[in-house]
Amino acid sequence: MDIQTAILGRVSCPRLDAPGPTAEQLQQLLTAAVRAPDHGLLRPWRFIVVDGDQRARLGEMLAQCCQQDQPDLNEAQLEKLRQAPLRAPTLLIVVAEISTPHKVSVIDQIMACAAAVQNLLLTAHAIGVGAMWRTGAPALSPNLKLCLGFRPEDEIVGFIYLGTPAGNSKTVTIESPDNWIRAFPDA
Repeated sequence: MDIQTAILGRVSCPRLDAPGPTAEQLQQLLTAAVRAPDHGLLRPWRFIVVDGDQRARLGEMLAQCCQQDQPDLNEAQLEKLRQAPLRAPTLLIVVAEISTPHKVSVIDQIMACAAAVQNLLLTAHAIGVGAMWRTGAPALSPNLKLCLGFRPEDEIVGFIYLGTPAGNSKTVTIESPDNWIRAFPDA
């Protein structure tokens, strides 16, 4: 699939079934990810592959960490967190491991990780792997970062759910970029 077709045809796949990506496909996805633009060649991206029984363990970790962050969460909210990793056969946790102090800003390091995720999503679409990028409260959890072995200054960029697309793909209308262009302000 050429890059233009991948970009214009990619959609998020909220429903994913087994099988997940093969080891070879996962290698393709991660190889594409680490080719992202990276100001300062810091390579801030870190990937944790979660599959099989690890998904249930991750769900428990999500519930425990988010409950520590937000003690008022009710049992239904905690159960939703426990079940979240079971929505796909494979997950990637993407974390920006921040270099500080450094001339490259923190936001530039986070954006490099976001670019890595976009490369991964486009490659997933091109090779027939369904993918969904999710964030939410777990991505903002200071406790989860620590449980995953990261520092407070690092940032969870997202949880990438991977598998075989299930159900109908949504259709995304391709709009003209003119809708989002602003004129440079007059003096």
